[in-house]
Amino acid sequence: MNQAIKKVIGPRITADEWAAHRGRYLLPTALLVLAAVMLVVSIFLPFWLMQLNAPQYPGGLHVTGYVNHLTGDVHEIDSLNHYIGMRKLDEAAQLERSLSVMMITALSLLVLGAVFIHSKWAALLSVPAILFPVGFLVDLHLWLSYFGNNLDPTAPLSSSIKPFTPPVLGTGKVGQFETIASAGPGLILAAIASVVILIALWRHRAAYKPLVEKQQQSVAGDSPPAQGDGTD
Repeated sequence: MNQAIKKVIGPRITADEWAAHRGRYLLPTALLVLAAVMLVVSIFLPFWLMQLNAPQYPGGLHVTGYVNHLTGDVHEIDSLNHYIGMRKLDEAAQLERSLSVMMITALSLLVLGAVFIHSKWAALLSVPAILFPVGFLVDLHLWLSYFGNNLDPTAPLSSSIKPFTPPVLGTGKVGQFETIASAGPGLILAAIASVVILIALWRHRAAYKPLVEKQQQSVAGDSPPAQGDGTD
C-alpha cells in the first residue's frame, strides 16, 4: 500500500491489541455510528418552529420548518406578509431545501467513514457534520435578513414598515405582529450529534495516537541511512 495512503488511513489494529483493549477502540466507533444515525433521523424531524402572533389570529399562526419543506399556516402568513411587501416563505432557500436530504445523508456517510480512518484525518471527515447545525442557522438568518430588508415598495403597508431582520431564534416584533422562533427537535438532535462527534474524536485520538506514533517510529526505523558525501 502506498505510504501516503497508509498515513491517511492510519495503523490497523492487530488481533492481540484488539483482544487487550477492545473497549478503547469500540467506544469512538460506537459514538461515530450513533452520531451518523442521529443525523439521518434528524431529516424527518422539524428543524425550525415559528409562531406569529397577530390581533386577528388570537391563537397565533404556526410554521414548522423541515430541512426540505414547510408545513403549517404558511398560506396565512404569506397573506399577511404580502401587505408589508415580504416575499413568500417558500421562495427562501429553495436550492438548500432541494439538496438537504442528500447533503445530510452525505454528512452521515462522512462520519461513518471516519470509523475506518485511524489517524487525524478522521477529524477532517467529521468537521462538516460538526458545523452543520451552525451552518443551518446562519443560512436561515441570511434568508430572513434578505427578505426583511428587501420589502416590496409597492406593497399596501410598505410605507409604515421599516426594513427589519426577523430573529432566527427568540422573539421579534414588526408593527403589530410578534414572531417567536425556536429550534425544532431535528436541529437539536443534529446539535447533539455534533457534541457526540466531538467526544468520539477525543476518544478516537486517545485510542489511535499511540498506534500512529508506533507506526511512525517503525517507518523511520525502516528508512535507509543517509548517504555520505564520499569525503573522509
